[in-house]
Amino acid sequence: MTANDIRNIALLGHGGSGKTSLAEQMLYMTKGIDRLGRTADGNTTCDYDAEEIKRKISISLAFAPVKYQGVKINVMDAPGNFDFAGEAVCAIRAAECAVLVGSAKDGLSVGMERSWKMLGKKPRMIFINRTEEENSDYAACLEAIKAKFGQSIVPLVAPVIGGNKAVTAIVDLLHNKAYDAKGECPIPADMADDVEALRAELMEAAAGSDEELMEKFFDTMELSDEEMAKGLKIGVRDGSICPVLCGSAVTGLGVEMLMQTIVDLVPVATDMPAVPAEDDDGNAIEVAYDPNGTAAALVFKTISDQYGKYSVVKVVRGKIKSDMSLYNVTTGNTEKIGRLYVMKGKKGEETKEICCGDIGAIGKMDKVKTGDTLCEPKTYVKFAPMAFAPACYSRAIAPKTKQEIEKLGTGLNKLNEEDPTFRVVNNSETHQTVISGAGDIQIDVLCAKLKSRFGVDSELSAPRVAYREKIRATVRKQGRYKKQTGGSGQFGDVHIIFEPQTEQEDMIFEENVFGGSVPKNYFPAVEKGLRESCLHGVLAGYPVVFLKATLVDGSYHPVDSSEIAFKLAANLAFKAALPEAKPVLMEPIGELKVTIPDSYMGDVMGDLNKRRGRVMGMNPDPDNRGWQIVEAEVPMGEMSSYAIDLRSMSQGRGSYSLKFVRYEEVPQINQAKIIEDAKKADEE
Repeated sequence: MTANDIRNIALLGHGGSGKTSLAEQMLYMTKGIDRLGRTADGNTTCDYDAEEIKRKISISLAFAPVKYQGVKINVMDAPGNFDFAGEAVCAIRAAECAVLVGSAKDGLSVGMERSWKMLGKKPRMIFINRTEEENSDYAACLEAIKAKFGQSIVPLVAPVIGGNKAVTAIVDLLHNKAYDAKGECPIPADMADDVEALRAELMEAAAGSDEELMEKFFDTMELSDEEMAKGLKIGVRDGSICPVLCGSAVTGLGVEMLMQTIVDLVPVATDMPAVPAEDDDGNAIEVAYDPNGTAAALVFKTISDQYGKYSVVKVVRGKIKSDMSLYNVTTGNTEKIGRLYVMKGKKGEETKEICCGDIGAIGKMDKVKTGDTLCEPKTYVKFAPMAFAPACYSRAIAPKTKQEIEKLGTGLNKLNEEDPTFRVVNNSETHQTVISGAGDIQIDVLCAKLKSRFGVDSELSAPRVAYREKIRATVRKQGRYKKQTGGSGQFGDVHIIFEPQTEQEDMIFEENVFGGSVPKNYFPAVEKGLRESCLHGVLAGYPVVFLKATLVDGSYHPVDSSEIAFKLAANLAFKAALPEAKPVLMEPIGELKVTIPDSYMGDVMGDLNKRRGRVMGMNPDPDNRGWQIVEAEVPMGEMSSYAIDLRSMSQGRGSYSLKFVRYEEVPQINQAKIIEDAKKADEE
């Protein structure tokens, strides 16, 4: 098999549009499976995980290799739920073309809009599904798609509409043939004129993608089926044409035509632009798809289950064979390649090699992760990493029993290898393990996998905010530690001035002692005592920042004084001074950038006001007409649920980024609650 015999496609779209059912039907019609599964029954090839069966949604990227007319179509079924958009990123990276699956009942969905945006300049086509259902409306769905995506939308089919707007058959405009769910059928006589008009439009679209075809079309006003196919293929590859098909994943109507269209129009890997990469000096280069080159492949997906780990690769150059040794550019390790597989759902079918442009899996590569580049040692190349959206929704996670803390860490690390879109941070300041992902469903699924795979019962809670404390007044206080109850005693005595400063966040320590009232060898002990004290402020136990402490006086005992005594004396001075120095809470402020359509601007602005946000500016999105980028500063403590709230406000269209910029004083009205919550947390 060569690159010319392979087509890599990603099924993208809104959740519930029928992507998994479509992949199932393609497998069934090509005899890849013996029995047609249903998502409702939990027996499809691509939805095999326990959580997918339970929730009846796709959670991870699944593979369904289909063989049609001697061509291998690597179908990648990506989840439609927004929480698992990272899986779609992986699929897009490996595919030459995407099939955007929409529903004739729902019209233009948010999921299709987002998928279109994610694809960038990558080739695409649209399959309008669920046309067999009553009250489906293919025409309305097509018009909405045209209105949104413009001139590139080119229908390849004319539907035959029956009662209740359901599609009973389709006319293939390219080959001028009609099909129903059972096979070929005659074109209805009353549609002849409409079909001819649509064929003329298709001919014009095909001619517009190639100068030679354009000249012939203008001369004769006619193109053959082969010439039309050639023009459409060029248009799909350069992005000027997005073919539209329709049918039903349930009945099989239009599915064979879809496969034929994929074979005819989807570009092969070797026709695609070179892949961005780096050489061994870190210089940007491009690597062309080359069947005869030295082996180089990108690991774009990791599958882990109870049976082992599979590293799924897209081969860009050469071929990968069993028993080869490949260099992992990311880790610097040389990896011995073991068994190779072609994944079909959860099953791996063993294969001898993976050729250029093909997708396959390598078994038991424990040190290999998603995003790694594998290549032959003397031909160094590092492919650009996958660009996942930042993890915005965070929850603190803890095991229900302390004995499972280690198992929790191991489980999260293993799951992170499989799904790099979530982040795990052990926050030493708040003493919490915080996991961040795209939304609540992703986090819930992670918890369920922790229990089913690793036997860890976990609990989620809102992560604590890392507040700070500072003082606003200058205070001088004495700290005197005396313990003289017989035998060797302890004595330390210091006078310290505490004052606010703006130079640095860490405490500034100075000494201004006259006459040797405190010997110099005790100065480090005083400083250490103060720095340790700064870790726990007097208001709510948060670290104290922007503090200046000056040692000005004190006394000592020639026998009983010690470093520990002066350290404790400094602590006593700190505790005495800060309550009188007008302490105030500081909260972390984040820089927020929200990208939303104009129509949701009012809701987003109102919500930001509720969160005590300050809008700094609004700019049109250069990549999307009718969209705005809102820039604001907002307290981080008010943003724990923003990922879900923004999704609700914008119907899933909005996105945002948030990064910490500085600390600011908490308004007096909000301080009491924060202090109360901190005391409750300490009691727990």
